Amino acid sequence: MKPNIEMYLKASEFYGLTEIVGEGHNQTILDWFVDIGFDWVDNDETAWCSCFMNWVALKCGCEMSFKLDARSWLRVGEETLQPELGDIVVLWRESIASWKGHVGLYAGKNRNGYIYMLGGNQNNQVNISLKDKDRVLSYRKLRNA
Repeated sequence: MKPNIEMYLKASEFYGLTEIVGEGHNQTILDWFVDIGFDWVDNDETAWCSCFMNWVALKCGCEMSFKLDARSWLRVGEETLQPELGDIVVLWRESIASWKGHVGLYAGKNRNGYIYMLGGNQNNQVNISLKDKDRVLSYRKLRNA
């Protein structure tokens, strides 16, 4: 199976998984941090979009960024201008010059300039949401590790 399809299917298994608001924390999210080497994270309010992508990549045997910042994915895989289902999408957040970003998997597009993105920490859950294509920094094809 192609790495992008395998990643999409694995991420989809967690569709609807949500942070726990308040003092509790979703143990599944905390376990993802541990699995990728960030055992110091002790709450699900820590930004986890890159954590989720790293965990999915780990489980699928794909290359990883090994970092928690979304823009770290700009240095992983190979850039593509023709994204396919399950390719990595890296977005800027706040401003294009900021260090902040968001990362998820390409899930299609609509005719109004938006892309569908499957990712973690989208409204505090794993879901598919619409993102403006003008915020895309890069689409990335991952390789097997």
